[in-house]
Amino acid sequence: MNGSIFVTFMQSVAAQAEAAQAAQGVSGMDLRVIFACISAALVMSLAALATGLSEGLATGKAVESIGRNPESAGGVTRALVIGLAITEAVAIYALLIAAMILFMVID
Repeated sequence: MNGSIFVTFMQSVAAQAEAAQAAQGVSGMDLRVIFACISAALVMSLAALATGLSEGLATGKAVESIGRNPESAGGVTRALVIGLAITEAVAIYALLIAAMILFMVID
């Protein structure tokens, strides 16, 4: 449902942009740059949100596990660091995708 709301929003923005383009003489390249910036910002914000939530949950569960069984701290910490590195890779990939969107559109 959230995806359909976003698509509807982007379609309404595009329709308003076409009306503004006709009234003010905005070029098509300007619209491409605007939509590229919006897309890059959306990619990074969703990736940061997902990464932050998952890292927070994982860290909380690891601390809870160490609190219950302090002898397993080494193994839990090792697994946590590996998991956080994999989770952080999602944000890095999103950064690369956002950079590719911007550099492909903005010359």
